[in-house]
Amino acid sequence: MSQAAPKEAEGPTQDVSQAGWQPTAKRRDEISVEICECLIDIVAAFFAVSSKELRKAGRTAVPVSRVRQIAMYVAHVVLQLTQAEVGRGFGRDRTTVLHACQVIEDMRDDQEFDRVVQVVERIAHAAFRNRLDI
Repeated sequence: MSQAAPKEAEGPTQDVSQAGWQPTAKRRDEISVEICECLIDIVAAFFAVSSKELRKAGRTAVPVSRVRQIAMYVAHVVLQLTQAEVGRGFGRDRTTVLHACQVIEDMRDDQEFDRVVQVVERIAHAAFRNRLDI
């Protein structure tokens, strides 16, 4: 008696590791929100502010809003999320993200502030280097 060779799967299989694979729009939204949630926790720990305060809807004190603006800026510039994705991830409007990016970019003229932002950028890049291809 001869044994039959194992039957190969019919139809094409998709290797998710291959270049060119893109998640669905819904999955991309989920991933971007997860990334923003993690980034909020990271910057909250780094700047010793409450992550609850960073997530709070509406206006907050300047030190808290500045940390949130830095996180939004990094999410958009370093992690390359769209402003709309960052807005959803932070519970804010796209135009709020645009404003945050403009404020942080303008403040980077100050060398000390720029160094702080650079550290946050490096931390974010290291933390999310495997998730940057969403």
